[in-house]
Amino acid sequence: CRVADDAIDQQADATAALAGLDAQLTRVYAGRPAPDPIERLLAVAVRDSALPRALLDALLEGFAWDTEGRRYDDIAALKDYAARVAGSVGVMMTLLMGERDPAVLARACDLGVAMQLTNIARDVGQDAAAGRLYLPLDWLRAEGIHPDAWLASPVYSAALARVIERVLCAADALYERATPAIAMLPRYARASMHAARLLYAGIGEDLRRHGHDA
Repeated sequence: CRVADDAIDQQADATAALAGLDAQLTRVYAGRPAPDPIERLLAVAVRDSALPRALLDALLEGFAWDTEGRRYDDIAALKDYAARVAGSVGVMMTLLMGERDPAVLARACDLGVAMQLTNIARDVGQDAAAGRLYLPLDWLRAEGIHPDAWLASPVYSAALARVIERVLCAADALYERATPAIAMLPRYARASMHAARLLYAGIGEDLRRHGHDA
């Protein structure tokens, strides 16, 4: 997942990068990986953990939405994006741990989405500098912020802080929903996953301590 993300970010032609990643998946799922270490290891994971290709396709779809510069009308649409680029990763990790209970997989997706929402809240300024805007458009407009005008001249304001807080609250609800399922993971994985959950939620708390100034 990290290598795929970097391939999109570091290649000038994102469309060609996506096509290359899709071709890699086709080779892997056909059992004919190229002699690249990442591709070969992914093929082992697919074979040993029965990773559905749909999860990796969802990840690539989310990357494609990034290359399109897609924006999200509301929190539901933003969660759809987060489910692709982060919820899919949570589900894949859980499958690699050997857990296939649908309820646990759903909570793993929740945890991934929560983490992505935290990232979005933290990176508002960085994303704006790159011409990207992930905050729900309806929440921005409700605060009197016109998305295009703000992106042309991004500045911090109390109104923007309120939108960021709403995103953090949406993340908090998902962290809470996901937490009980950590106890259902294999024993060796619980401490690290709980630490990851606390550390990511802590990013949001640090943002709050700084007045939501991202």
